[in-house]
Amino acid sequence: MTESLDHIAPGQHAQITEILHNDLKPQLMEMGLIKGRIVEVLFTAPFGDPIAIKLNGYVLSLRLDEAALIQVKTTNELVNS
Repeated sequence: MTESLDHIAPGQHAQITEILHNDLKPQLMEMGLIKGRIVEVLFTAPFGDPIAIKLNGYVLSLRLDEAALIQVKTTNELVNS
């Protein structure tokens, strides 16, 4: 089962399964958010937006509406499937 990145709790790792079609898709892919990539949610801002993720050794900040475009599987789901 996949869910969007904006629903992943801090401290969890997830694998990107899809980026939904949107005007932002090319920019998100240029930042390294591509299918199969593992990301870690580091933390959320005090009011929940934006979130910080670790990707390819760097930290990336995403607004919740951007993170909602990224479909992921948590690593627990990957182990069980």
